[in-house]
Amino acid sequence: MKVAELSPVYANRRRRLAEAIGPGVAVIPTAPERVRNRDSHYPYRFDSHFYYLTGFTEPEAVLVLAGGKSILFCRERNPEREIWDGFRYGPEGARARFGFDAAHPIAALDAEMERQLENQPALVYPMGADPEWDARAIRWLNAVRAKVRAGIAAPERAQDVRAVIDDMRLHKDAHELGVMRRAARIAAAAHRRAMQRARPGRYEYEIEAELLHEFRRNGAQFPAYSPIVASGANACVLHYVFNDALLRDGDLLLIDAGCELDGYASDITRTFPTNGRFSAAQREAYEIVLAAQAAAIAQVRVGKGWNEPHDAAVKVLAQGLIDLELLSGKLDEVLEKETYKRFYMHRTGHWLGLDVHDAGDYKRQGSWRALASGMTLTVEPGLYIRAEDDIPERLRNIGIRIEDDVLVTEAGCEVLTAEAPKSIADVEALMRDARGRD
Repeated sequence: MKVAELSPVYANRRRRLAEAIGPGVAVIPTAPERVRNRDSHYPYRFDSHFYYLTGFTEPEAVLVLAGGKSILFCRERNPEREIWDGFRYGPEGARARFGFDAAHPIAALDAEMERQLENQPALVYPMGADPEWDARAIRWLNAVRAKVRAGIAAPERAQDVRAVIDDMRLHKDAHELGVMRRAARIAAAAHRRAMQRARPGRYEYEIEAELLHEFRRNGAQFPAYSPIVASGANACVLHYVFNDALLRDGDLLLIDAGCELDGYASDITRTFPTNGRFSAAQREAYEIVLAAQAAAIAQVRVGKGWNEPHDAAVKVLAQGLIDLELLSGKLDEVLEKETYKRFYMHRTGHWLGLDVHDAGDYKRQGSWRALASGMTLTVEPGLYIRAEDDIPERLRNIGIRIEDDVLVTEAGCEVLTAEAPKSIADVEALMRDARGRD
């Protein structure tokens, strides 16, 4: 959809936020530009909360909600800077294009905020997110307090706006889900390409390049996070990002990679043999993780607690570790003592959306949040069996994670990333066919 067609979507979100916070003034800034080194900047990425409410992607911009109106502060048009840096909407262009009630130059923000905060009960902004904004908010409040002899009152309270927006973002609307489905398809195609191109003798970074090629070729603007391309023992390092090792015959390759499309993330992990054939030990461990994921996905249902998919996965993994003779004792004992954490030490998922680890609490008032239709999350159990003296040689350096993006629906759930193969038969067939074309 075009920006102008989406402006009612963003306007509705701003209206809902204003209703949720009640009387007062809300201020939501976008992210600053960041210098990478000397006069070179990192590629610009807007703040997710700001983008969710505006659709506006330029830096140096602030959204203000006051008196029932939405006001944008942004950079003015500047023909000279636009020669160097590209097009700017400017206040009037942004107001018309994105459906704001008013728009002003960013340089006018401080003076306008002092006016807007007069006789208002509250200032609502991302408290604590950035010391510069905390200091700026204090300056605004002090400037209004200085007018007390003129009969002007300053806000009596400041409030963090992020929790309210977090809750809004947990439930994806039709537009968001459309983008996320496209991001999931692009990422799934990239994982298929990685399986087809992986060979013993290539380097992890060569496979990373295949992923990035497929992301960009299909219109994704960025990877959603630094890709993990981890072969052999590297797959037992949860956040391995060096991606510089040689792929060896007989090793597994774990790839955790997703793309960002129009701000929204996909997040997929697949694990497969570099030579195209799982060994007997790899097959045993892989089937345990696959079964754990299936058990977890079966618990992604409306009304289920956030913890229920994780608990289902842990039971399967723990029993599998007993069956592999990596743990001893009965299942209940392994679960109670959490001895499985030697081989599985992370949770089974996270919220997904504008951020790869998306906004939203996992517990409310001490209880796990109940899943609801429109929530999107990952389901990603794993096993990480490092080479240690008490580990059978056949199982050493086996690291496996299988991750999909899942949407909670009224009818159950939808696996958005199902196009990325994960059964042993499908993975081996895809790799075999690719080698047959070499």
